[in-house]
Amino acid sequence: MDHGFTTAAYVVAGVLFILSLGGLSGQESAKRAVWYGIAGMALAILATLVGPGAGNWPVSVILIGMGGAIGWTVAQRVQMTEMPQLVAAMHSLVGLAAVLIGFNAEYEMVRIAGMLRGAGIAACDPLQSAIACAGAAGQGGLFDGLTGFALKVAGKYAAEITVLKIEVFLGVFIGAVTFTGSVIAYGKLAGKVNTKAIKLPGGHLLNAAAAAGSVVLLALYLGGAGSWTLIVMSLLAFFIGYHLIMGIGGADMPVVVSMLNSYSGWAAAAIGFSLSNDLLIVVGALVGSSGAILSYIMCKAMNRSFVSVILGGFGNTTGPAQEIAGEQIAIDAEGVAAALNDAESIIIVPGYGMAVAQAQQSVSELTRKLRAKGKNVRFAIHPVAGRLPGHMNVLLAEAKVPYDIVLEMDEINQDFPETDVVIVIGSNDIVNPAAQEDPNSPIAGMPVLEVWKAKQVIVSKRGQGTGYSGIENPLFYRENTRMFYGDAKKSLDALLPLID
Repeated sequence: MDHGFTTAAYVVAGVLFILSLGGLSGQESAKRAVWYGIAGMALAILATLVGPGAGNWPVSVILIGMGGAIGWTVAQRVQMTEMPQLVAAMHSLVGLAAVLIGFNAEYEMVRIAGMLRGAGIAACDPLQSAIACAGAAGQGGLFDGLTGFALKVAGKYAAEITVLKIEVFLGVFIGAVTFTGSVIAYGKLAGKVNTKAIKLPGGHLLNAAAAAGSVVLLALYLGGAGSWTLIVMSLLAFFIGYHLIMGIGGADMPVVVSMLNSYSGWAAAAIGFSLSNDLLIVVGALVGSSGAILSYIMCKAMNRSFVSVILGGFGNTTGPAQEIAGEQIAIDAEGVAAALNDAESIIIVPGYGMAVAQAQQSVSELTRKLRAKGKNVRFAIHPVAGRLPGHMNVLLAEAKVPYDIVLEMDEINQDFPETDVVIVIGSNDIVNPAAQEDPNSPIAGMPVLEVWKAKQVIVSKRGQGTGYSGIENPLFYRENTRMFYGDAKKSLDALLPLID
């Protein structure tokens, strides 16, 4: 098919992707938005396969079949609790694809230059493409066997080749950082890598030196030093991605996942320029900008600058933390049931512990029973609850909790003083009063859900350990707090029959 069909299809696909991204901003429209994205991607793949330069149909069909089968298998097996690490893993594949495509572009540029030298054509006019140069030398059929991207490269003149080299260099650099960074983020989220912030001796200087070295290699690469510069830069970028994410603590992982999402988008956009693929540029820019905006929003929700998260992470204190007085007082299911039966207003704060225990269905049933008794039940969602932006919203939607009672922190924080009972299920840092009361706390200044202002707080928690960030929580020692120990799902299942 001609280029016009592909261009038109890409425009339609781009619109569908924009509609998809816009629809994901609300729970009510999210399902429709997903279908927009699916339709857009299907159209984009079809347009690419039948468009100009298409070929290798057997290989394309086999790869699409393999990818679809793997994707289907993963989708069937991955639990909702594992979605954050799955997203990180997907980002790593985008980064790796950018690296491989970049090296393929470099291979084609080197191959075409080698064909000219092999034909005895030592130099070309800067305003001539390789094809025109060969024609001027009387060898117009030199590149007759080229197709696809290689033919595009042969049709570029010197200035365009320079631009292509810059695009390739940036695409490989961002892709390499994204790849190793995403692999480490996956390891931290999956518990396979130490979640503490770990840096090699020299800390940020190593990252800065690697980045400066990459700039020098870019100058050498553009100066014609050879493909070795691209290889060395890739190794430096792999190191930057590894060391950058290893130096970020577990509590900042939601921001890291969002940031890597942005990186993968920019890597795709850079490669889109290299391949002259308009849709890849548009989609990459959409993903890159939306990920950057989301990272900014999440950093603002933590009262942190984006730079401080990337360069430091939690754990930088200015003095000793305040000592915590008192003891944790336990409560059993009967005690929790009595408090809920007497309460009129109830707020539930879900966290990663709910996801790990897969307790969202039990939480939904508890909500249904309490609302059936005429009680005012609502949910309070912190922007960085869980391991992924919107993680808790997805779990609650999966359990069919009504959208209208799921409120963001800014919408509900002022209501805690008039609340009879707050149930905290598997949350720690986002309900930690030390953020407001202890200037030496690693989370000092971070906006939190002020649950301690309620008349009574019940915390469902496995044991007395600290949260994902390793920070102690004085909420658990407050006089109006009771600890409901045990697996969240089992605890709630034992509680449900007692709600009369």
